[in-house]
Amino acid sequence: MSTRQSRTLIIENGSTCCAECKKAIAPAGTSWKSGAALSRTKVIDIPGSTSSTHPDVEIRHFSCPACGALLDSETALPEDPFLDDILTNK
Repeated sequence: MSTRQSRTLIIENGSTCCAECKKAIAPAGTSWKSGAALSRTKVIDIPGSTSSTHPDVEIRHFSCPACGALLDSETALPEDPFLDDILTNK
């Protein structure tokens, strides 16, 4: 049995999984982002960004390592840790 936690993630059999393909990404109750596929894009390189954007700011895209579905995105500086996203079955 799975429990939908968001539009992109579910908990199934004690794991945080991709809601699209059910691939386990991390144990439930732990931060799952380190188990996802990560791509980074500098905000300054995105069409429409302004010159006032700091050149180091990036958008991190976390995707399912199996099917490639986008799971989450966050904006950060390269040295910033991932924003913790911990799902539980509670």
